[in-house]
Amino acid sequence: MSTETAPAADRVAPPPPAGWEEARSRVHGVGLAAVLPEVTRSLAETDGHILAEPLTTRTALPAFPTSSVDGWAVRGAGPWRVVGQVLAGGTPTPLTEDGTTVEIATGAMVPEGAAGVLRVEESSRTPNGLVAGTLRSVPEWREPGEEADAGEELLPAGISVDPAVIGLAASCGHDSLRVRRQPRAALLVFGDELLTAGPPGAGRVRDALGPAVPAWLRRYGCVVRPSDVVGPVADTLPAHVAALRGALAGADLVCTTGGTMHGPVDHLHPALAALGAGYVVNTVAVRPGFPMLLARLTGADGRARFVAGLPGNPQSAIVALVSLVAPLLAGLAGRPLPALPHATLAEPIPGRGDHTRLALVRLDRAAGIAYPVGHVGSAMLRGLAGADGFAVIRPRTSGEPGDRVPVVPLPLLPGERVG
Repeated sequence: MSTETAPAADRVAPPPPAGWEEARSRVHGVGLAAVLPEVTRSLAETDGHILAEPLTTRTALPAFPTSSVDGWAVRGAGPWRVVGQVLAGGTPTPLTEDGTTVEIATGAMVPEGAAGVLRVEESSRTPNGLVAGTLRSVPEWREPGEEADAGEELLPAGISVDPAVIGLAASCGHDSLRVRRQPRAALLVFGDELLTAGPPGAGRVRDALGPAVPAWLRRYGCVVRPSDVVGPVADTLPAHVAALRGALAGADLVCTTGGTMHGPVDHLHPALAALGAGYVVNTVAVRPGFPMLLARLTGADGRARFVAGLPGNPQSAIVALVSLVAPLLAGLAGRPLPALPHATLAEPIPGRGDHTRLALVRLDRAAGIAYPVGHVGSAMLRGLAGADGFAVIRPRTSGEPGDRVPVVPLPLLPGERVG
């Protein structure tokens, strides 16, 4: 590691930490103030984006009466004389004479004048070729507007677009959607002690965050390209300033790992000062993850840019992601601060004094029960790999079996729903 240090007179004592809930609210607010612009994307390009305006129907759904079975569209009393056929995609000739029928396929438009649709499996032919059978009391077709009226709002703005939303949009006539531009994110890995390949040893540890954090950011809807991940960055102030300046040129959000304290080789704070950044949050009263931060700068285009300083310990870094980055990204997408689900603790979870504790848990979602997991030290990732989220144990409390507590879920794939 570099032996370059900051002069003692230049070191600044850290400010009092912000409360965890206060920090979430604060970073969400600055995200909303910098909400990303709206763009138009083809349906094929919208997966994982956020709707910028409500999804409405361009026509009634269905747009015309549609047969729900294969069979016979009939007029008048039977038996019926066959006068034609209508397949899906065709426009049928009206039935104008009682006692007549047309063969009809599932999904085909029901001809004007039809009184009902007779299922093919419930029909028969008379010796002279007429169709016979008894209609069911319930019509075997879908009425226009049965699913939605023309112009009806189906989904509000702020919904994450997933395959189901894409299919719905296509079904009601949309070729493109107005969505929020996805945030571009970058990652800077700090620490000369880190290895980027092979097993750890001889005083050096393997970088676990460089490969993992971009994947977490993508699950929050960010665009992260391989070239947006840089590191390890040398433990010098000029290297930190240059790396941050380069990343901020193309990213809305730059995450960094390590260097969030005020030690002799922690250069993040002086680098932010050199770039003219202002703190939104500087340290949070949460364990693990205490030395986290979010700073804001103004880019050459006048838009806000953000730097999220994640601690170097891997689990602490993920706590910083769910605590600061997730609320910020919700704001940038124009979405409300996500409400936290609750679960019942199956086992006790000790508190952390005046700090909020985020404790890794596995969820039985059907039963609404949270089970604490093991291997949860701030430098450990084994427990995280088997967890669904973090139980929130508020300051000056402990979690007891049977307590209902908030849970911060780990992010899913863009658009993925919890079962």
